[in-house]
Amino acid sequence: MRYAQGGGLTGERRAFREKLRMEAAERFRHGDENTVIAHDLRVSVRSVQRWRKAWSRDGPRALASKGPASLPLLSDDLFAVLERELLKGPVAHGWPDQTWTLSRIKTLIGHRFHKSYTVQGVAALLKRHGWSCQVPARRTIERDENVVAGWVKETWPSVEGPWRRSTPGSSSRTKPASR
Repeated sequence: MRYAQGGGLTGERRAFREKLRMEAAERFRHGDENTVIAHDLRVSVRSVQRWRKAWSRDGPRALASKGPASLPLLSDDLFAVLERELLKGPVAHGWPDQTWTLSRIKTLIGHRFHKSYTVQGVAALLKRHGWSCQVPARRTIERDENVVAGWVKETWPSVEGPWRRSTPGSSSRTKPASR
């Protein structure tokens, strides 16, 4: 089973699935039917058929877990180095402003670690390690909250217009008033 959010089977889940396959191998040895094994183990008949084919070709070792599908490109130690680099800020790495974007982090990973990530992969990597997306509030330094509040109360209602029509309306195309 694969997960869209960059996950996969945990070690416990992989061990559980391997245990199921080994139980099936024992049942193959006793000559049980695929449908009976699938029903008892609560898996699909197709899975049992695949397992039986692999078992008959290479024995029980063919049903052993092969480990995770892929290992992360950046280990926890390398991610700690990446965090230190991120804390230095984008300007220290040659960008003109203090905004980290996913594409900038992707470029930093490529330059610093010689590893290739997609932008979505960078987002998943950061999320997995507890980082979150933050969008800075764009406010002028000279902003006067009292003036803004007065404008919202006095000027905005006249610009926005009334919420409702002054006369009742109809959505019917058969009424003469709607043509």
